[in-house]
Amino acid sequence: MQKGNIGVTTENIFPVIKKFLYSDHEIFLRELVSNAVDATQKLKTLASMGDFKGELGNLTIHVSLGKDTITVSDSGLGLTAEEIDKYINQIAFSGANDFLEKYKNDANAIIGHFGLGFYSAFMVAKKVEIITKSYQEGAQAVKWTCDGSPEFTIEETDKAQRGTDIVLYVDDDCKEFLEEARISALLKKYCRFLPVPVAFGKKKEWKDGKQVETAEDNVINDTTPLWTRKPSELKDEDYKKFYSELYPMADEPLFWIHLNVDYPFHLTGILYFPKVKSNIELNKNKIQLYCNQVYVTDSVEGIVPDFLTLLHGVLDSPDIPLNVSRSYLQSDSNVKKISTYITKKVSDRLQSIFKNDRKQFEEKWNDLKIFIDYGMLTQEDFYERAKDFALLTDTDSKYYTFDEYKTLVKDNQTDKDGTLIYLYANNKEEQYSYIDAAKNKGYNVLLMDGQLDIAVVSMLEQKLEKTRFTRVDSDVVDNLIVKEELKGEESLDASHEEVLSILFKSQMPHMEKAEFHVSARPLGEGTAPVLITQSEYMRRMKEMANIQAGMSFYGDMPDMYSLVLNADHKLIKGVLEDEDKACASSLTPVQTEMEQVDSRRKDLRKQHEGKKEEEIPTAEKDELEALDKKWNDLKQQRENILSGYAAQNKVVRQLIDLALLQNGMLKGEALNNFVKRSVELIK
Repeated sequence: MQKGNIGVTTENIFPVIKKFLYSDHEIFLRELVSNAVDATQKLKTLASMGDFKGELGNLTIHVSLGKDTITVSDSGLGLTAEEIDKYINQIAFSGANDFLEKYKNDANAIIGHFGLGFYSAFMVAKKVEIITKSYQEGAQAVKWTCDGSPEFTIEETDKAQRGTDIVLYVDDDCKEFLEEARISALLKKYCRFLPVPVAFGKKKEWKDGKQVETAEDNVINDTTPLWTRKPSELKDEDYKKFYSELYPMADEPLFWIHLNVDYPFHLTGILYFPKVKSNIELNKNKIQLYCNQVYVTDSVEGIVPDFLTLLHGVLDSPDIPLNVSRSYLQSDSNVKKISTYITKKVSDRLQSIFKNDRKQFEEKWNDLKIFIDYGMLTQEDFYERAKDFALLTDTDSKYYTFDEYKTLVKDNQTDKDGTLIYLYANNKEEQYSYIDAAKNKGYNVLLMDGQLDIAVVSMLEQKLEKTRFTRVDSDVVDNLIVKEELKGEESLDASHEEVLSILFKSQMPHMEKAEFHVSARPLGEGTAPVLITQSEYMRRMKEMANIQAGMSFYGDMPDMYSLVLNADHKLIKGVLEDEDKACASSLTPVQTEMEQVDSRRKDLRKQHEGKKEEEIPTAEKDELEALDKKWNDLKQQRENILSGYAAQNKVVRQLIDLALLQNGMLKGEALNNFVKRSVELIK
């Protein structure tokens, strides 16, 4: 029997493994099974080269549970006593203390840096045994034992077959790993696509109302997963079946990309475009990263461009180490090349579908849109590729590339300054009347109802030359695209416009975080009597505040609306005529007095022009102050008379409510009152 101390330059590696690597302690199983796979693969290589002439036999790796043990057994190369001494006992590294301190929270970094895969066993075990017999002819089986201190023993033992059994005596605080369900879940997570069969116990079947074990090994992995096979051998059904195995609850994917590259790095895999319409975050981290068919992680930021983390599927690259760390990903040149390559392959595939089967591409556009929008917003080089196949959709469900749409609208939708105006709606039903008015002018209206569209609109305004996006309900239709200087024609004098403004503003219902400006314009007899519009700038700033940090200032501001009265409409004219008859007797003396007060105020102010404050007599200052107060009182009196009349005029409130209803803004008590009033007006 040989005794000795493991060669480590720290006093004791095991407390470090136990303490610092604890957060990732489940990876011990991945490490041990991966080592068993390596030993098996190497033996197969030796056999293929003629360096091993014995029978390979059954190479299945077995994982088994005892009362307080986990055993991982293989029929691979095995180890001699000298090899154990070389590969297991000599963990000699310099500067280890500094390194362990720096990476104490990153198990993968430590294990990957020192090749400590085997020692991850001590994360869960109080004692570990290696019982091994080399493939070499006449080799003596040996047993290595270590109880979690640097001390170990090596002794000769009996073992009939070549290969290695690693026996873990599970520590008291890790008893969860003695549960069949826990080990089964870990094997499924880390080992389900390993290239050598891995068996965990025996298959079970129902017999006499209960599950009983059969003699057949319960192999938990598929040794030739789809991405390791040639695309020419595979049918669409194979890809769909594999997808449903990876994501049992998901809808069928839109399409997929089979990756296979040997230079300048090795990468295989299958990326699927899932059906996604909302909530980006929920669908991230669905790509599984493998290293030679060993599962590494499903957190692929850094390897895959951010917008493609929305995709599903698998990537496998031996150029990304099994024990991958964040710092490694950020600095490695291979990772950057892989990221660029994947972006190119995805954009090439989209371009190919668009060119070869545009009809299919358009049918899938609503599902693809979020990927492509997210990519264009976050990655400049993807925008350059995608601008040729990204689509705009109009309210008639017709699809256009950016260039096609520009050609379609440039003649009719260019304003007086030569700016191309893209009109859009974000809700076809709610903004129907505005869309209809724009179409009647010969305009085309885009439908921008995606969750990223407000950001896409801003991006396209920067990318497309002399182009502005305007929502179709942001102004009256004649002002959406101003093609010549406005002549300022008004069909109302200022006093009538002011009267209308007071009448309608006084009857606006109070709405939290909403402010209304009332104006009257001649819009033509055929246009609706009342319209509600919302400033493009303020509305867009508020929408951006919902998706962009640092803009909450806009989010807290009230919504600013304009209530536009059509001075040409007979109902608005009728309100004015009726007001004139109903209020003339009470308004005329007030109006006359207001004119007299205002005339005197103007006279006094003219006399004070050019004089310093101290040169104006106190009596005149006092008179002017009194006149101002009198004028304000009279103005309030006038507004009270008009408000009182408006409150009795059912047409005023009905027109306001119709406009609010059309914009989905009439609710609760106001909606109930509207219905009652409508019934009364119909009688």
